Amino acid sequence: MADVLQAGVRRREVWAWAMYDFANSGYTTVVITAVFSAYFVGGVAGGAPWATLAWTLGLSASYAWVLFTMPFIGAWADRHAAKKRVLMAATLACVLSTAALASVSPGEVAWALALLVLSNTFYTYGESVTAAFLPELAKPHAMGRVSGWGWGLGYVGGMLTLGLCLAYVLSAQARGEGAAQFVPVTMLITAAVYGLAACVTFVWLRERATPVPASTIAARPSVWAQLRLTWRDSRDFPDYRRLLVCTVAYQAGVAVAITLAAIYAEQVMGFQPQETMVLIFVLNIAAFGGALAFGHLQDRWGHQRTLGLTLLGWVVVCAVAALAQSKAVFWVAAALAGLCLGSSQSAGRAMAGLLVPEQRLAEFFGLWSMAVRLASILGPVGYGLVTWLTDGNQRLAIAATAGLFVLGWFLLRPIDMVRGQRRAQTAALAKAQ
Repeated sequence: MADVLQAGVRRREVWAWAMYDFANSGYTTVVITAVFSAYFVGGVAGGAPWATLAWTLGLSASYAWVLFTMPFIGAWADRHAAKKRVLMAATLACVLSTAALASVSPGEVAWALALLVLSNTFYTYGESVTAAFLPELAKPHAMGRVSGWGWGLGYVGGMLTLGLCLAYVLSAQARGEGAAQFVPVTMLITAAVYGLAACVTFVWLRERATPVPASTIAARPSVWAQLRLTWRDSRDFPDYRRLLVCTVAYQAGVAVAITLAAIYAEQVMGFQPQETMVLIFVLNIAAFGGALAFGHLQDRWGHQRTLGLTLLGWVVVCAVAALAQSKAVFWVAAALAGLCLGSSQSAGRAMAGLLVPEQRLAEFFGLWSMAVRLASILGPVGYGLVTWLTDGNQRLAIAATAGLFVLGWFLLRPIDMVRGQRRAQTAALAKAQ
């Protein structure tokens, strides 16, 4: 561990940091993916043709707000050494707004969307801030490994929260209750697990940063000015720029899978809520296995080739889902989607880390984060628009999503990893001299 962790960092603190991934993963699994998304479309909005578009616009509004405000929040936290305070505030706000989702009744579309935007905004703030602790905990060469610990624990937390919700749903259905009765309770369960597990993080995770002197702050460019400078400097790393564009394309498709899987399962394939929850549970297990299996393949076969294979796998997923006429066939698509999900996330991030100079990792990953946030807006909104314009034809929408992965595959091909890594290493050596 001495070769992995920064000086003075204890194992308990790393575990506490990873526990935040455990805590917040239940929110995305239950609220965004498995339960509330389908309930919103089918229950709150009554299955209206515009319901899916409304859901995607709500999520996109929160992502757009975070896209423009997070750089300023992050800069303020850095100046005042207040990452932990910001994380605590974002967590409390997300837990409370998630619990408030329990108050949504059928027909209350505006209230549901307001709480969705609020809760997802604060969830995304927390997710961004907790990542900023990583360089304080892990040595540069081991950040991927430590990040993976949090990633893996996050899958466990998401499945635990979903499992607790599934147990309650099954008992509620045995009593003859419908979605309007049991979905609110699952929101309370999710909020409770999030809040309780995050307490571990707040007790043992330390704030190691120190406030930045006012004179230093005055000499620094503004947040957006720094992003513009970084984008300008990225011209020296054309393969990294190509990867950013590729990322926007395929991550838009991944965002569709994460935010609309349950809606598609229930609205198109006729899944019942408990079946959908089991489906997402299995998808998470497959994603966990995919991240591990394809992680080894990346080391042997290369990140770019592995990502290309994964993108083709996503095309197959979309085609099978669009053509599936039985639940059994859709199960096959979901299992393959899980494998592709874990792989595409890890391979793309690994490629990004190899194509920029080591001294500017955090700076260039700011551009990477912006690309992923943009994709989270474009993909779901595009899906929602296709659904709305075709009078609720989600099969056509998921087929159109395959185009995003095909585009990502074509954009991936011109990237030259050898040339890109050589440029990054040359820039790092020049900086060192």
